[in-house]
Order: sequence, then C-alpha cells, then structure tokens
Amino acid sequence: MDQVPSGSQDAQSLPTCYRHPDRETGIRCTRCERPICPECMVSASVGFQCPECVRNGSGTGHAPSASAPRTLAGGTVAADPRLVTKILVGVNLLLFLVQMSVGDRFTDRFDLIGRAWVPELGSSLQGVAEGQWYRLVTSMFLHGSIMHIAFNMLSLWWIGGPLEAALGRARYLALYFASGLAGSALTYLLAEQNQPSLGASGAIFGLFGATAILMRRLKYDMRPVVILLVINLIITFGWSGIAWEAHVGGLVGGVLIGYAMVHAPRERRALIQYGVCALMLAAVVVITLVRTAQLT
Repeated sequence: MDQVPSGSQDAQSLPTCYRHPDRETGIRCTRCERPICPECMVSASVGFQCPECVRNGSGTGHAPSASAPRTLAGGTVAADPRLVTKILVGVNLLLFLVQMSVGDRFTDRFDLIGRAWVPELGSSLQGVAEGQWYRLVTSMFLHGSIMHIAFNMLSLWWIGGPLEAALGRARYLALYFASGLAGSALTYLLAEQNQPSLGASGAIFGLFGATAILMRRLKYDMRPVVILLVINLIITFGWSGIAWEAHVGGLVGGVLIGYAMVHAPRERRALIQYGVCALMLAAVVVITLVRTAQLT
C-alpha cells in the first residue's frame, strides 16, 4: 500500500502528521498549521504547537526561552521523549540478567510474597508481613521467564513511549510507579500469603488505562487500545499462573491517575495530578497495613 504523504487529505480521510505520515490527526499546529499527532503535540496557551515551532520560537516573535514548552498534561517537553521508557526497559533487562546469573536466591529475596511457611523445612520465608515492604517495589522489576519479560518490555516500549511524550517525564514516572504499587498492593491483599508474584504487568496495565483515557481526551479512535486491553484481560483470567490482582490493580490505578493527568484544569493542574498520585500511594499504604494485620 502506498503511504499517504505528510499533511495530505482527501474526502475520505483526515490529514496525517507531518512527522509521522502513518498517523491521521485532526489537530494542527497553531503557528505553522501543519497536522500533528499526540506525540508531536505541545500544549500552548491556545491550542497545540509542533516541536519545531516550539524549539525555534517561530511564528509569534516569542523567544524560545520565553516560556518552557509544555506537553498536553503540563509536563516539560524533552529532547528525547522516550528517555524514561528506555531507562525502565534497561533496568528490567539488567535485573533479569542478574536473576539468570544469581538464581532463585535473588528472586526469592526481592519478589512479592506475603508470608511463606515451608513445613518440610520447618522454616518460613520472610515477606511483606514481616516488614519487607520494599518487595512491593522490587517485584515490579523481576520476571519469571524470557517470554514473560519479552512480552512486558514490548508492551512497555509500544505504549510507554507515546504516553511519556504526552505526559512529560515526571508525570509519566509517577503514573508508572503508582500504578505498579497499586497492582502490588492488591496482590498482597487478595493472593494467598505464600504465593510469590513478580513482573512489571501492574505498571504496564496502568499505562494501558492511562492511554485509553488520553485517546478519549483527544477524541481518537479507541477501538485498537480497547481490543488490545480486552485481549490482555482474557489472557489474564484465562491462563493459570498469572497474578490477575496485579493487572486489575494497575489498570484501576492507571485509569484514575490518567484521568487526573489529562483532565485537570490548568490553574490547579499540578496539585490535582500529584494529589491523585499521593492518594493512590496512601491507599497502597492502607491496604498493606490491613493485610499485614491479617497475617500477623
């Protein structure tokens, strides 16, 4: 199929982004009027601008340093919009190599487990119930197999990059960790106390949820992300050995935080965005305390 040239339009289709010719869009830069997709949209006082106009300060006589360009969610536009995603993928891959090198003793020390009793050994593995709350975080960066980490990292790269560009680094990172912790907390609350859990799926499902909210905000066709999410939920509940609690907890966290990120009013944007993240973390603490009380 021939590729539609950037910015072209006919009676049957929307124009395509001048930087990403495969993406249709109904938004144009308020300075140069070129079509731009969500990844290229920089929030301005009126409408959106393209990265080149923001960088050059062209069209209005404003100097590039007059005001820092902002993303749709109010974050600072970065030169590399995928930097945090690259770092997260790198950390996950590095720790997986450590797991493969060191073995089960490393995984057992940092995966998510409430409290495990091993009758045959007459001993127990300490977990979150004994005060090792760090497992709620460290388990987000461990994986059980090559297929496990490959699927999660491909999902993170595909979804995380555009979302990071739309939110900005700080907000994207807050979303990632808050969603992942929400998944860990729900797993700790509902799973068996001696059932280990690990993986970045909770955080990635949070990115799924936030992406759906962002696409709805931009009035984009949501069918692709909805179909992908449904497929992942079918896998979650249809296959054994998957911690569905982490997926559901992360998804709920991502939807709530994502809504705050893209719908918060400009005058109180940062307060609402980070306030919702703080409330999510408070809920994680409460859930962890409640479950710990049940197990001790």
